[in-house]
Amino acid sequence: MTTPDSSESWIDDIFDAVVSDAQACGYFDKVNTHEPKRKPGNGLTAAIWVQSLDPLQGASSLINTSARLLFMLRAYSNMLQEPQDMIDPNLLRAVSNLMRRYHDDFDFAGVIRNVDLLGEFGIALSANAGYLDIDGTVFRVMDISIPCIVNDVWEQIP
Repeated sequence: MTTPDSSESWIDDIFDAVVSDAQACGYFDKVNTHEPKRKPGNGLTAAIWVQSLDPLQGASSLINTSARLLFMLRAYSNMLQEPQDMIDPNLLRAVSNLMRRYHDDFDFAGVIRNVDLLGEFGIALSANAGYLDIDGTVFRVMDISIPCIVNDVWEQIP
């Protein structure tokens, strides 16, 4: 078993900030830190996970490497809810609220350099809609890509 390395504690602060922000928006009945294995309940549910971690060329110094930590936030709404005509508007309100929050506090109170709102480093803040079958129930989903730019993640040792 590997012993945890305290030099990686920056990850906890960022993950906590993304989760706390989703909880604080007030739109979700539940915010999971994993993709659900069983179908979520009625109402809106969110799940957050890490999609990728990349060193950033052109954003790093000569002695430290900066990184892009890409989070995925998936918002779920059961397609059997009534009124059905409100499924997309309610989901879109929640997603738009989160995206506005990332614009308003784009560094999570100083935990990261910024959310890459317009894709300066290749991946912009964005949301895409779709459908997902979980346990035989169809959910309307919107996936938000949240690219977090983090300064000085790894020291470059010659």
